[in-house]
Amino acid sequence: MTAARKLWAVLDIMDRQLIDRQDRFAGTVDDVELAVADDGTISVTALLAGPGVLARRMRFHRLGPWLERFARWAVPAESEDPARIPLGRVADIGSAIHLSLDHEDMATMATERWFRDNIIDHIPGSTDAAE
Repeated sequence: MTAARKLWAVLDIMDRQLIDRQDRFAGTVDDVELAVADDGTISVTALLAGPGVLARRMRFHRLGPWLERFARWAVPAESEDPARIPLGRVADIGSAIHLSLDHEDMATMATERWFRDNIIDHIPGSTDAAE
């Protein structure tokens, strides 16, 4: 096992783009999940992204839970905590955060897929390729 890397969560992780293993955009880190060890050290255990996470971080106490409920309604097959990406799935942290996942398999993209399939695709011309 390699030694842990010390990072400033706010500077090195927050608001960074998430890139999947195929180098495609997969969301943005909106918050982090922390754990406190018995010796008092604090470490990041997961990245949080998706509907409601940023709204909660920005203290929009009604909007965040509403967005999370909407995401669970729109995509009921997703987990109860759809925005959690375990730190073990992070391949590299640099100017962007590269993951060992495909963006189609990530819960952070579930709501965007729902909007694409149920709203955007029904707009005339939305499936035309850009010139």
